[in-house]
Amino acid sequence: MEKGVVLKSTGSRYRVLYGEGKIINCSIKGKLRIKEFRTTNPIAVGDNILFEIDRKTNSGIITEVLDRRNWILRKASNLSKHSQILAANIDQVFLMITIILPETPVEFIDRFLISAEAYRVPAKIIINKTDLYGEDELAKMEYLESIYNKIGYECIRLSLKELTNLEVLRDLMKGKTSLISGNSGVGKTTLLNAFNPLLNLKTAEISDYHKQGKHITTFPEMHQLPFGAFVIDTPGIKGFGVVDMERNEIYHFFREIFGKSKECRFNNCLHLDEPGCAVRSAVEKGEIAFLRYKSYLNIMDGDNGKYR
Repeated sequence: MEKGVVLKSTGSRYRVLYGEGKIINCSIKGKLRIKEFRTTNPIAVGDNILFEIDRKTNSGIITEVLDRRNWILRKASNLSKHSQILAANIDQVFLMITIILPETPVEFIDRFLISAEAYRVPAKIIINKTDLYGEDELAKMEYLESIYNKIGYECIRLSLKELTNLEVLRDLMKGKTSLISGNSGVGKTTLLNAFNPLLNLKTAEISDYHKQGKHITTFPEMHQLPFGAFVIDTPGIKGFGVVDMERNEIYHFFREIFGKSKECRFNNCLHLDEPGCAVRSAVEKGEIAFLRYKSYLNIMDGDNGKYR
């Protein structure tokens, strides 16, 4: 029996790293010993697994998925009752956003961040394509930075064209397993190519018609980078539906709303229209950003996190 880590999952085939940098293709055979998860993918990138080697085919058969330290889930795009594990056993997540080409909606940012909070994975924000920004875009970038820095999310400005702040990101990722996520076209794959040109991962230009990126990465994949880091690249996602959250606990994952909620008149306050709500009062005073509160209201309304 060998132990390995899943680098890539394509639904039925798995690329696994084991031993001293050896790679093997694996499949599942028979009944897999795994805790019951209502997900579209029983095995995820980052999973630690046990497998047997079939010497005849030089491939592996996965027999067990070991306990996960953590994971990030999102709603599956076509099966609302199921969810997809984007990655497991990660040290941190980076959400890559852009102000234009394409524009990342604030609510998308907030949905991602509260999911990271819910699964106790530290999150940081990368603001890419800063070389393209004019006066209006720079003002919006600085405003968003002020919102997220205030509540404890580090924001890193990045221009892959001018190669600014690559060293900062390299230092943050060194010795860790990181997940990079974001809308299509924000530059996730381009960043990995900048870190390691030998990867030669496929990228595409932004669509002029929709000003959106094209889906090039089709499955999450973990890459080993030369400076001692593992980075998981995920397919670009248009929406981020939150899962496993009861309506009355969503505010727990908005850091500033949760902090202020302790001052509400009622301990079961949902911060909607209840009397004596300290959260709504803080929004009116500008102590809590209205954009964040608006995201909270939309999530409480129960929409599915899709953007058109």
